[in-house]
Amino acid sequence: MGIHLIAYRGNVLLSDEIELTAHLATLLRMENIGVLLGAGASVGCGGKTMAQLWEDFKSSSPSEYQWLCRNKFVDAPVPPVMPQTAPVPPGIPQAASLPPGMPKPAPAAPGVSQSAPPNVESLLDTLAIALAEWERAGSIEKDEGKKARAAIYRALVRASFLDESWWNTPEGVAHSEDRLSAHRLLLQRLTSARQPGQSSPWLFTTNYDLAIEWAADSIDMNVINGFLGLHSRRFTPQSFDLGFRNVQAKGEAQFGSYNVYLAKLHGSLTWKEVSGQYYEIQATEAQEEIQTFVKGDTDKLAFTVLPSAAKYIQTVGFVLGELFRRYSEFLARPQSALLVSGYGFGDEHINRLLLSALLNPTFQLVVYLPEFSGLEDVSKLPTAAQKLLSLQSPRVTFVGGGGDAYFGSFVEHLPEPSIYNDDLRQLQERLKALDTATNPNEGGSS
Repeated sequence: MGIHLIAYRGNVLLSDEIELTAHLATLLRMENIGVLLGAGASVGCGGKTMAQLWEDFKSSSPSEYQWLCRNKFVDAPVPPVMPQTAPVPPGIPQAASLPPGMPKPAPAAPGVSQSAPPNVESLLDTLAIALAEWERAGSIEKDEGKKARAAIYRALVRASFLDESWWNTPEGVAHSEDRLSAHRLLLQRLTSARQPGQSSPWLFTTNYDLAIEWAADSIDMNVINGFLGLHSRRFTPQSFDLGFRNVQAKGEAQFGSYNVYLAKLHGSLTWKEVSGQYYEIQATEAQEEIQTFVKGDTDKLAFTVLPSAAKYIQTVGFVLGELFRRYSEFLARPQSALLVSGYGFGDEHINRLLLSALLNPTFQLVVYLPEFSGLEDVSKLPTAAQKLLSLQSPRVTFVGGGGDAYFGSFVEHLPEPSIYNDDLRQLQERLKALDTATNPNEGGSS
């Protein structure tokens, strides 16, 4: 039997999906709403999780993987333990051999590790330190190390490329593309919940792919991602302080927002550094150079900011430093809510900011984590998730249950705008009834 939806707000079990949706409806009406998306959010449109990425690296670059094992950068694969056969005492009949034609049990695949995949960021950080030392000492391991690093980068890019056909035309992705339906629905439900005077939603992501941008393009939604310009889009952080509005809108038409803010905390496949400045390049222009790198024709890629734990140093730079500052600033705002989906807590910088955000007394957090199955045993969850759960704060909600906590289910749990209208109408009727009961003489017969 599969795991069903399970949700805890603090240490209180939410009774059903309706109660969870009601809680999310309340959060979407808060002054500031944001979403943090990890690799799991892009699996439905062709992306890979970090575990799948690592398996892709091992299968596509076996010699580089073995080099990493030999040099202790990753744990060597653990061979499966075969049960030892005890000696058979005299007089006891031997077990019969397999009949002719009966297939023998398949042996374990060579090189298959029984352990979890490594933290790719920590691995790249360790590798970068080793390469710097080998460069200084003139070690012969330098070239092999560079090959291994390039192979990991290629696996990262392949995991983020999604669908090659989406890169080949200026039309981008059609509005009918089913694989981006969840991203489109997320954008629509976030923006439609905004009230007059409230800021537009924020989307923070560790992904390099263009799923959010393509989904927004397909429904004509404006995305403010820090880059300004028409033909030459240069990173200009002041753009995060701007927004769109409909100058014709009055009354009910003022509800909702006309843009989202997007902060790609690890960079993007279409960002390129030129003379110390970062530019956003059209996908049709970037894809040829990216494909050349993926095919192995070159070991250098000018696009994207690739992950490593050394981002603590890199983030003092212009682009990533500004994006992490915006993330930290959002978490500190009063009346803020952050919804997390597809994120496996693999970035320590993000995790620390997330934990410290709970010092903000009005901050609310909702985490969708498929492997979460209740409070009884959380030992197999990421350390940061365990810390959040140990607080048992009513401002922290965890949703698990396997497929019921995947990105698609998370989006479906977000309420439709019509729910807000019904709730508002019911509230108005209750207030009117209360006012009539309190002031019967002003009840208003005319």
